[in-house]
Amino acid sequence: MTQEQQGGGSGFLISADGYIVTNNHVISGGPRGEAVNQVTVTLTNQKEYKATIVGRDVASDLALLKIEAGGLPFVKFADSSTARVGDWVVAIGNPLGLGSTVTAGIISAVQRNIGQGGAYDRYIQTDTAINRGNSGGPLFDLQGNVVGINNMLISPVGANIGVNFAIPADAAIPVINALRAGEKVERGYLGIGIAPVDEDLAAALGLPKDRGEFIQRVEPAQAGEKAGLKRGDVVTKVNGKDVTPQQTLSYIVSNTKPGTRIPLEIIRDGKAMTLNVLVGTRPPEEELAGSNFDPEAEQAEPEDPTGAADKAIQDELGLSVQVVTPDIARAVGVDAGTKGLVIGAASASSDAGRKGLRRGDVILSANRTPVATSEALAKTIADAKKAGRDAVLLEIQRRGQPSAFIAIRVK
Repeated sequence: MTQEQQGGGSGFLISADGYIVTNNHVISGGPRGEAVNQVTVTLTNQKEYKATIVGRDVASDLALLKIEAGGLPFVKFADSSTARVGDWVVAIGNPLGLGSTVTAGIISAVQRNIGQGGAYDRYIQTDTAINRGNSGGPLFDLQGNVVGINNMLISPVGANIGVNFAIPADAAIPVINALRAGEKVERGYLGIGIAPVDEDLAAALGLPKDRGEFIQRVEPAQAGEKAGLKRGDVVTKVNGKDVTPQQTLSYIVSNTKPGTRIPLEIIRDGKAMTLNVLVGTRPPEEELAGSNFDPEAEQAEPEDPTGAADKAIQDELGLSVQVVTPDIARAVGVDAGTKGLVIGAASASSDAGRKGLRRGDVILSANRTPVATSEALAKTIADAKKAGRDAVLLEIQRRGQPSAFIAIRVK
């Protein structure tokens, strides 16, 4: 038995034989969640089809579906590189569950960097109304071609305030073509942790601000270390391109083909020098998320969860969790082969928080049943409540200590 998860959003046909583009988060519990087992597509003529997930790409938040049908109307992509600020655009989708809604506006910015890092942090910003349910739908130019794929909004109230974002068609097309061909989407990778050279860091280093990025961490045996990069270096150019807040190091490298040898211009101890690096292949996003887990980071209250299982765990136990990877296991000081869920945050008002559970603790089992996924823990909680129990018995592993059982009350 698995935790049921439902969601909805928009999409659009790109071929007469039923290929459909949408966002990855539309068919999962969030941008990095697992895909749902079953996807139903309802066309504007109200015909329903069971869809097959052809492929999904977490980094770009894109997914490709296929329905078994023929002779279908479909749309074509525009050349989004020609889009300009002030161009009129039209969004079509299913905002808030309302089918086939059309909204219009203008392009507010192109190549917008919103600070998420990676290869796809370049969006078309628009004031066209985009609300929940519009995700994955098309953003049309006035010629009726898809210039972007509606992806997200920024709003303090959770609804449209005119600051909305779409994935540019030119960024989406290579990913969609790769998914359609059954190929893996590969991106460049150096294996370094970086920080922007802001005003304070620039003053400390004696450099102009907003020039280059500072290397905080160099991962062993990765491309950066092999090229000779060190902590404290400042990378100012990659393959002749200036590193700036608008053209970040992550963006340039991610869009470089793995296996390419490129020059890096750096400043080390105040001296300029050039290193040549053989660009590596970026690991899966879930692996990267695990490798960046810092158990010593200041624990905040749990963030709003995206998946149904994560929401149930937060609602009932006051915990945010994620699957333990070998990298996370090493970071929190447990055996690299440990299976379980690491706690990212524990609400201070929860029974778990009051009993001392904290960031970096690993949940090995619940009610004596191993829990290696959020769904497994959520199911155990649901079964306990169904049986009339007010608490669950968690087996907790903490660095340097044997595992211990702690009974945690559910809300």
